[in-house]
Amino acid sequence: MTPTRATLDTRLDEAGRAWLDAALAEAAAPGDGAWELRFAAAGRHCGRDNADDVRVLLLEQAGAEADVLTRLYRQGSGAERRAVLLALPDRVLGPEALALVEDALRANDTRLVAAAVGPYAAQHLDPHAWRHAVLKCLFTGVPVEHIAGLARRAGGDAELARMLGDFAAERSAAGRTVPAGLHRVLALTGLES
Repeated sequence: MTPTRATLDTRLDEAGRAWLDAALAEAAAPGDGAWELRFAAAGRHCGRDNADDVRVLLLEQAGAEADVLTRLYRQGSGAERRAVLLALPDRVLGPEALALVEDALRANDTRLVAAAVGPYAAQHLDPHAWRHAVLKCLFTGVPVEHIAGLARRAGGDAELARMLGDFAAERSAAGRTVPAGLHRVLALTGLES
C-alpha cells in the first residue's frame, strides 16, 4: 500500500518536507527521469526510517512501470531494491516483475527477503516457488508474519506440510532448534501430524 504524503509530513522535519516536495514535483514531470537520483538519495534527506515510504511514494508519483522498476532494482542498493519490492503490488498488475522477487529470494539480506514475500509474491509466485519462499523465511529467520497470504496459500497444502516436516526433522537431527514459525505454518496447512 502506497504511503500517504500526509503521513510522511508528520514524520519529516522541515528540510525533509521541502526535499520531498521537490522530489515529488520532479517525479510528476514528464522528462528524463531526473527524479531517479532523488529515489537513490531518499534516505540521506528523509532519514533511513522514512526511506522506504518516500521511495514508494516517488514510484507512485512517477507512474513507474515494470521496466523502470526493473532498472531501479538492478542498479539499486539493498534499500532501493527493498522499496521497489514494496511498491510492486501497486505498480505491476501481472507477473512481469516476478524476476525481481525471485532475485530477492536468492539473497541473504533478510530485509530483501521480507519485502519479497509481500502481496505481489502471494499473488504471482507459483506453488513450488512460494513453498521455497516460505522455507527461505524459516531458514533465514524472517518472521513468517511477513509472508502475505500465508493462511490462504498454506491451507491444505500437503507438499508444504511435507517440506516443513522434512525441514524440522533435519534441524532436529542436527541438534538445531526448529523455528517457532514452522509450527505456525504447519498448523495453517491443516495437515499437522
